[in-house]
Amino acid sequence: MEPFIWNPRQDIPEQYELKVWESLVPGLSAGFSGRAGGVGEAPYDSLNLAYHVDDDPETVLENRRRLAGALGFPAETWTCGEQVHGVDVAVVREEDIGKGFRDRDSAFQATDGLVTNVPNVLLTSFYADCVPLYFVDPVHRAVGLAHAGWKGTVGRIAEAVIAKMEQEYGSLRSDIRTAIGPSIGECCYEVDEHVMGKVREAFAGIPREEWEPKIAVSSVREDRSMLNLKEMNRIIMIKAGILPTHIECTSWCTSCQSDRFFSYRKHNGVTGRMASWVGLKER
Repeated sequence: MEPFIWNPRQDIPEQYELKVWESLVPGLSAGFSGRAGGVGEAPYDSLNLAYHVDDDPETVLENRRRLAGALGFPAETWTCGEQVHGVDVAVVREEDIGKGFRDRDSAFQATDGLVTNVPNVLLTSFYADCVPLYFVDPVHRAVGLAHAGWKGTVGRIAEAVIAKMEQEYGSLRSDIRTAIGPSIGECCYEVDEHVMGKVREAFAGIPREEWEPKIAVSSVREDRSMLNLKEMNRIIMIKAGILPTHIECTSWCTSCQSDRFFSYRKHNGVTGRMASWVGLKER
């Protein structure tokens, strides 16, 4: 069953909510934005939420305010990193609330993962085909987010977030729940042998028959493969100690559904960015 459920309301920014977690953790909000319901103009129409594309910063700020308000969080609690396709994970403390909300310079620099146990913080990260990863420890009421393109995936950023939650909050891997959000699917994500070489390095020590048939098939073009980043991250999470039954995975492909989502590949690099979010409201 698809865990990310489209909210059909037309008077709010387009949202895909991780509904299955709401009953698991009281006060939790988690999900992914679509591309409609904002104030931007083409080619960023209309809900671009990232400053690093060539959009009007005031438009981005207004879109962020609209989404935060629709989620029931003060806009100033929006907190994010300056993503570099790396594996660094920042711990968001009380004094960090709002980093990156108004500009890129104030964000956590060179950071693709965030964790917090502070209530009323809206953790966010940005996408146009890469994989959003979500984490929650319902026992210690801690949450995390990670941005995983192919570089972050082979670098095992999912495992880095899990380890950080274990270190900071005493989270048990058997308690942590994870989710894999809308991103480009294996139907659309063609990669070359350089990328596949990095994939094989990431899975070194694991018999190839256990993973390769699940994540890569030959493309119609020679020396190319169709790569399943979602399944890669799922396998990495399981190897890191997450129970398979504690992992939710979307069926949405951002390239196939480019009417709903921004897609870097579909739009030849000129497009906006969606946001993933996760936050815990104070009980």
